[in-house]
Amino acid sequence: MFAFSYYFRKQPNMACADSEVDLEKIPLVALNMTVRKKLGLYLNPKHTVAADWMALAEAMGFTYLEIKNYEVSKNPTGMVLEDWQARTTEASVGKLLSVLSELDRKDIVEDLRHLINEDVRKYCDNLKKKAEPPLQVPEVDSCVPRTPERSGITVDDDPEGVPEMFDAFICYCQSDFAFVHEMIRELEQTDYKLKLCVFDRDVLPGSCVWTITSELIEKRCKRMVVVISDEYLDSDDCDFQTKFALSLCPGARSKRLIPVIYKRMTKPFPSILRFLTICDYTRPCTQAWFWTRLAKALSLP
Repeated sequence: MFAFSYYFRKQPNMACADSEVDLEKIPLVALNMTVRKKLGLYLNPKHTVAADWMALAEAMGFTYLEIKNYEVSKNPTGMVLEDWQARTTEASVGKLLSVLSELDRKDIVEDLRHLINEDVRKYCDNLKKKAEPPLQVPEVDSCVPRTPERSGITVDDDPEGVPEMFDAFICYCQSDFAFVHEMIRELEQTDYKLKLCVFDRDVLPGSCVWTITSELIEKRCKRMVVVISDEYLDSDDCDFQTKFALSLCPGARSKRLIPVIYKRMTKPFPSILRFLTICDYTRPCTQAWFWTRLAKALSLP
């Protein structure tokens, strides 16, 4: 197996903990767009001799039909990498480098070594920063909730007791709020009696939005419903929430993330969610089953 490493100071409980980084534990998400675009420049052109993106996709386990579908993309390498990291926990920087080496494309690894090195360093530095407590005194700390175990962040939280829990976190943009209201009526105020986490309704003001969102998605909500629309595609908040939820369940093994479409779209469906089963409200022939299917999915243990 091809060896590739970068040296760091020791940090506890991290993929970068050892002086020599184990790249098999560094997720593919660590590679930024610059590296991904350069990989496309090497692999997108069809070669008669050197292995191209098709060989890479086959080595990653994609089927013949899946590979044929990627042919219509302007950047099939980018699509393959994106779908690979979404469908399996094995999608790591180390695994990618090993596959390229096995395909006899060490030329790519050598040419991009310094860029990959830098991305891994930045990723590990970010992990280190997240692991360290903020250097702020409690009186002026506005980012981390002051209450123990991050309780006291929602309207019905009991700061002295068990944090409020939810069946699902609703990921939406403001222009889709009318549909969120309908979702509340159909899922909370009926016999389903589900408990939804709607940020504008349930979260108390005054805390760091990224910290609270991560806490709610990872620890307080069993599922996440993503309301997909053209406006959703332009929302930085929705993008963060979706990618964070996907990082918690690669390959959707826990059925944690449920995409919902409630109106016609003019933009392409987000590729990062293509492998998930969709709950589609726009199809008249299945509209009668929409709320039952969604409620059943959210009721699973």
